[in-house]
Amino acid sequence: MEKYLTQQTSIAPLAVFRALFGFIMLVSVIRFVANGWVYDLYIKPDYFFTFYGFDWVAPLGEFGMYALFFVMGLAALGIMLGSFYRLAAVLFFLSFTYVELIDKTNYLNHYYFVSIISFLLTLVPAHRSFSIDTIRKPSLKRETVPAWMVNIFKLQLGIVYFYAGAAKLNPDWLFNAMPLKIWLPANSHLPVIGELLNYEISAYIFSWAGTVYDLTIAFFLLYRPTRIWAYISVIVFHMLTYFLFQIGMFPFIMILSTLIFFSPEFHKNIIQKVQKLGTFFKLNQKEAGAQSSKKITLSKKTHPILAGILILHFILQLLVPLRFTLYPGNLFWTEQGYRFSWRVMLMEKAGHATFHVHNPKTGKNWQVSNWKHLSPYQEKMMATQPDMILQFAHHLEKKYKQKGMDDVEIRAESFVTLNGRRSTLLVDPDVDLTEIERGFTHKDWITPYNENQTNWFTNN
Repeated sequence: MEKYLTQQTSIAPLAVFRALFGFIMLVSVIRFVANGWVYDLYIKPDYFFTFYGFDWVAPLGEFGMYALFFVMGLAALGIMLGSFYRLAAVLFFLSFTYVELIDKTNYLNHYYFVSIISFLLTLVPAHRSFSIDTIRKPSLKRETVPAWMVNIFKLQLGIVYFYAGAAKLNPDWLFNAMPLKIWLPANSHLPVIGELLNYEISAYIFSWAGTVYDLTIAFFLLYRPTRIWAYISVIVFHMLTYFLFQIGMFPFIMILSTLIFFSPEFHKNIIQKVQKLGTFFKLNQKEAGAQSSKKITLSKKTHPILAGILILHFILQLLVPLRFTLYPGNLFWTEQGYRFSWRVMLMEKAGHATFHVHNPKTGKNWQVSNWKHLSPYQEKMMATQPDMILQFAHHLEKKYKQKGMDDVEIRAESFVTLNGRRSTLLVDPDVDLTEIERGFTHKDWITPYNENQTNWFTNN
């Protein structure tokens, strides 16, 4: 156990990981702003679906949001260069996570992953080598760190991959090849492999290969004899997902992050090659030699606190993806315990929700024009997620109260299709959603899922 926790190891993998993570985050922030997504997702909408318990998180207005992304980009640059690193790491974690919490419509697994990695980076001295901070203050430089500072990132990546694989152990994915049977033919226009994607067997091959990959890749990366082949499969796997499904920066984040599994010598070689490009990161040879014998030792005062934070973090990482077992019903249908569980691209779900309002005092009934309150993307996502349907109903109730209608009843009629099966009611249309409280308790107003519904792609 000492080998993986307290034994001193080279700081090089941690320093390279920090620089690469900062680089890909800087690119991501610039890309997000350049594509106009700051305005489209966080300024233009009139309403935002907050996470339960985080209703206080709200957009900061047009100037505030662009300023927040500027700070985020500057912090990513600081992480990459190791400049004012502690401040940069904290600012990036807080700014990125704040944006992530504004609207769960935009939730993606890799946003959650970025928040976790940036949080872990705040806990380690990843700036004590290969950084501007060590040029400004040479006494900061270290050659070694306790092994846990590197291994926590390997463990986090292993958890992400393994749970992503475990989530694929479901009948629809393995035995019906869904939703890949729907998605792959849409890419038949691609050169070389496009024609192959039309065959049903291709969907099954991709489904099973993806499952095996996720369940085993971390172990193959840990084992030195298989590491290089495993990393080649990382590149192939993630580049395929990038070209087939256009899932943004996630493939590149994972390709760069998994380099941390390589040996210290590998990372030292990267640093040396970068240093050969110029003298920017070089220290005086005599000065570097004087510092090389120093090692990081956490003080007795901070070590127990830090250890407690990390233990709690990884306990949560292991338990949170399993919380779906506390709820009855089909997970993909109810989505109770779905988020923050590394369930990546496992379902094709679409639908449309109509909200019916009744005013008992006047006896009037009417339907809500969702588009007057939500963006097209928000409306699309809300229609298939029960917690967002409830949240929108509460928002409507608040709006009507502001107009002097205190006791309206609001019901939802949402028809949803899951993995190619025929469309059916998602929530009980007779339930007045204004009487239902938000929370983590089971939503018994979600209609039971019929596992035997007709599937137009599998004919069963």
